[in-house]
Amino acid sequence: MLCSYPSVSDITLILQAVERGERKASEELLLAVYEELRRLAAVRLAQEASGQTLQPTALVHEAWLQLVGAGERSWENRGHFFGAAADAMRRILIDKARRKSRLKHGGGQSRLNIDELELSETTPDDNILLINEALERLEKEDPEQARVVVLKFFGGLTNREVAENLGIAERTVDRQWACAKARLFRWIRS
Repeated sequence: MLCSYPSVSDITLILQAVERGERKASEELLLAVYEELRRLAAVRLAQEASGQTLQPTALVHEAWLQLVGAGERSWENRGHFFGAAADAMRRILIDKARRKSRLKHGGGQSRLNIDELELSETTPDDNILLINEALERLEKEDPEQARVVVLKFFGGLTNREVAENLGIAERTVDRQWACAKARLFRWIRS
């Protein structure tokens, strides 16, 4: 059985209906994007350590609640929506890592200083926190590169998908991804 995803224009029309507050538009949107969101969540969670308790379906549902449950939201297009979804998944994974880290360290943990930590000595949840801290620094210095990292690392998108979502050339994504990885790695390792 072939699975066909709704076209970009179909999703854009549904997003416009959501913005206008049309009844059932949010349900229509969920049906239109659910499988793709679940695929992105599965790709992202596959990068997590074994023993991960969060499942792709649960990550999608939590992200969905953040996207549409917090009141009126408007997205310009499909790319904007999936970027917001990647951000929501990122926040969920970061919050989960922070909760686990607090519990593991007795709840009295101080802020992580990536300059004083060896990445090899950290747990997978600590790694997510280190990456997030470095990503926050990158967001201040180069928001466009940070956007590429969020879509690739937390959203699980390919370079082609990132290029489509951001409306830039795939070669630009390749360059930004390579540069961002180098900067993040340097900041985390230093």
